[in-house]
Amino acid sequence: MIYDYLVVGHGLAGAILTCFLENNGKTALVFDVPNPHAASRVAAGLINPVAGKRFARSWRVDEFLPAATAFYRDLETHHQVALFHQKPILKLFSTPEEQNTWMGKSADPAWQEYVETTHLQLPVSADLHQELGGLLIQKGGYVALRAFLELREQELARRQVLRTEPFDPEQLELVPGGVKYQGVEARKIIFCEGAGGAQNPFFSWLPFSLNKGEILDINVPDFEAEYIYNKAVYVVPVGQGHFRIGATYNWREVNEEITPAAREELAAKTKDILKKPFAVVNQYVGIRPAVRDRKPLIGRHPELPQVAVFNGMGSKGVLMAPLLAQQLISALEIETPLWPEVDIARYFSLYLASKSNT
Repeated sequence: MIYDYLVVGHGLAGAILTCFLENNGKTALVFDVPNPHAASRVAAGLINPVAGKRFARSWRVDEFLPAATAFYRDLETHHQVALFHQKPILKLFSTPEEQNTWMGKSADPAWQEYVETTHLQLPVSADLHQELGGLLIQKGGYVALRAFLELREQELARRQVLRTEPFDPEQLELVPGGVKYQGVEARKIIFCEGAGGAQNPFFSWLPFSLNKGEILDINVPDFEAEYIYNKAVYVVPVGQGHFRIGATYNWREVNEEITPAAREELAAKTKDILKKPFAVVNQYVGIRPAVRDRKPLIGRHPELPQVAVFNGMGSKGVLMAPLLAQQLISALEIETPLWPEVDIARYFSLYLASKSNT
């Protein structure tokens, strides 16, 4: 059998891409060694239409959000399980200056679809530090990533198209019209390796800016959270008194070691939101496949048209990956142009420089 695609990596990016390949009638063989420290397995899976302290709309959110919502709802129908938990986000102001920054932008009609209410002041609460007010963001929520990945792995394994073994790029053969790997033939191969993509010999010239993130799982007895809360960190209610707290960003020490410093930082920031006592249940670490310009890395290799990459989603992969997966498949199948902001063609000069140095 000749597969349409080999897919290397089955984190968030690889799993979503493989779903769309199947939806387009394409056959795929997936290679993946599950890593408990992969960003996809520890992340809170947040979808937030509003980005950062400066209150910017998430990039292309009007296009990404409908595609993501439709994809996750279809998954829920297929698997008969809840995966996408839509929940408003209460962004609490940290300082009067932050409040003023928002008020300077709030009159823009572009915000009406995503910001339900602005609270310049909220009542004193026994549960929350919310005296400076905040804004209530709608159309947000989170995806249960670990459950999604486990469901997909089970389905691929049942169909015998998942190999849980390391993929060795040195054994990949480029043949006319396709690729061959350990006797398996395919028309194309797509690398979706997350942080591991920085060491991929075909794409190591891309400007990955990996960073380490740590999160906590906490238990808060007798607290029924109405929202996802955000003030320096996110407090995400995941049911039965359990919350996920995240996350740290560390570009200096990109390793998979859990640190007391991150635990203390996250706990301190959580106390700036929650007045109630909490117990730390677990701490996790993951390496984000971020990129220097904060845009994904998608497209064909400059000289090898049967080799492609789908990576660099950073912290917005839950929102962006469904639409970008469709774009990549269209580009590979019918030559539809990719958005220039995500197309790796924007970095071909780095590829040429890497060749001249070898």
